Amino acid sequence: MRRAFLIALPAFLLLVLSGCETTPTKDEAAEVPVEEADTTEVDAAEARGIESASGFRGHPLDDPDSPLSKQVVYFDFDSAEILSDHRPIIEAHAAYMSDNPRSAVTLEGHTDERGSREYNLGLGERRADSVRRMLVLLGAQGDQLRTISYGEENPAADGHDESAWKFNRRVVIVYRER
Repeated sequence: MRRAFLIALPAFLLLVLSGCETTPTKDEAAEVPVEEADTTEVDAAEARGIESASGFRGHPLDDPDSPLSKQVVYFDFDSAEILSDHRPIIEAHAAYMSDNPRSAVTLEGHTDERGSREYNLGLGERRADSVRRMLVLLGAQGDQLRTISYGEENPAADGHDESAWKFNRRVVIVYRER
């Protein structure tokens, strides 16, 4: 809910401001009170190289050019091994969590429809645990992390072939309140 609000607020402000006919001068702009924002998380993320090349100044989790905006890690069939091309995503989240100890995530493990329900729940758990272990090795604290397995119950893509299954074999990184 908070994330949706943080995304909607800048869009609303941009819409409102784009309708203004005049732009305040430097002196007028200086007179407008500005809320002091807590930039600790943004500054820490920038210090770790998470600021995007485009100069995005919002919350780092909302920057579409940041690896933090990628919150899904995909897996090969019947595997809980993290693929090398997904390691940068996990590294970015570990750095963010290390710099922001109040942040917390739930790691949601998923599988495709092949295999029994029990097997898929176990495989989803192993996948979530793999991401958890890597996050901890890279600096996240164990108490920031929670895992859950949905097995095959919440597919990301409908279908009964590899084009759908490859999107269902995943761990989703979901930030939550702590």
